[in-house]
Amino acid sequence: MVVLAVASVDTAGLPPAERFAFWQDVVARDSAAARISSAHAADFAASARAVDLGVVRLGVWRYPSLELARTPRLIRSSDPEFYQLALPLNGHGVVSQQRRSARLDPSGFAFIDTVRPHGSRHAPDRAAGPLETLTALVPHRALPLPPRRAAALLAAEIPADAGMGALLANFLRRLVAHPEQYAASDAPGLDRIALDLIAGTLAGQLEVEGELPVEVRITGLRARVEAWIRQHLADPELNPAAVAEAHHLSVRALHRLFDDADTTVAALIRTARLDRCFRDLADPGLRHLAVHQVAARWGFRDRAHFSRAFRAAYGLSPREHRDRSIRT
Repeated sequence: MVVLAVASVDTAGLPPAERFAFWQDVVARDSAAARISSAHAADFAASARAVDLGVVRLGVWRYPSLELARTPRLIRSSDPEFYQLALPLNGHGVVSQQRRSARLDPSGFAFIDTVRPHGSRHAPDRAAGPLETLTALVPHRALPLPPRRAAALLAAEIPADAGMGALLANFLRRLVAHPEQYAASDAPGLDRIALDLIAGTLAGQLEVEGELPVEVRITGLRARVEAWIRQHLADPELNPAAVAEAHHLSVRALHRLFDDADTTVAALIRTARLDRCFRDLADPGLRHLAVHQVAARWGFRDRAHFSRAFRAAYGLSPREHRDRSIRT
């Protein structure tokens, strides 16, 4: 399988005196040119990893504390016309744009426009240790929100631990942490999901979801449904009717929501439960549980049904999988 392409850079391979200038070039090339200062400029240990989905460009940046300013002069010399969502994975700081300021910390995204001046500073929570930030760059033309709507969110705090923001954060974290799990041919689909979740998150903050295209709203609702299912897998009463009721949909409307997906709601529930059982059966810390107890933990009440479904999915029985995991 040809996996998603990932581009990586690391200053470790350069002489200390060349690292900071190299990093500024990387930021200008892969994000937007900015004036950067840091107490660690003499020996700047940093790295970056980028995943280009097509329209949305994702990055994970690892660096020591720094301050960044995108000035009018730099904008005139380099105007890529992107919106950027930044999610600090640790540390704390502040971002400012349009005379507004927002916190920089793992609880929320910061939203900026690269064609407008802005600044930020980011420092670790402790005296030492590298910082990490996850970013998503979206071209202006690709975001299905009017510019005047998007401008209202610049340097605003957008929660990443609740609602659509949490779905977006979890999706982006999984994607950049394990890009090898996706084929290169998955990029267009992942691109659409990322863009729709970004649009849904921003529109939700503005309470203008109704202004989004229908297909974007469908992606957002489907993501909420899938997240809710994952949270309730242990409930043996979990079924399409329960999912529909929890989301104020008819069962027919719920099934229509997944019409163009590669799965059904029932299959989604079954596959997710089997995946949890597969992992638990291979976990040495859960060897004290019988196979049927592991199955029951994830909503399988019928032992025979669980064994048939497991064998159909993985080509061996649950006990054979556990025994094989012990041997390896």
